[in-house]
Amino acid sequence: GLSYTWIFNNSTLYVQEDGRRFVSQETGNLCIAKVEPSDVGNYTCVVTNSKAEQSVQGPPTPLTLRSDGVMGEYEPKIEVRFPETTYAAKGSSVKLECFALGK
Repeated sequence: GLSYTWIFNNSTLYVQEDGRRFVSQETGNLCIAKVEPSDVGNYTCVVTNSKAEQSVQGPPTPLTLRSDGVMGEYEPKIEVRFPETTYAAKGSSVKLECFALGK
């Protein structure tokens, strides 16, 4: 299977997931809630194929803060990409991704 991680400003350390940062293992997207000035920089996605034991690094994607103070308008919505059926063995864990967007 594939796994996704992100590097910040060409660091050898991966972006750590916390209460503000989340990496979707379904899409590879990096989601940052409540962006702060310290988040400004270049982000690079690393995709790893565990079966082939290989990783590929994408191009850097810059994140900048808008200087005009204007935020994009988002209508409230919940993005869900659950599979039609999810199977799990008793006692195992299942991770379902759900994002709430809005202003």
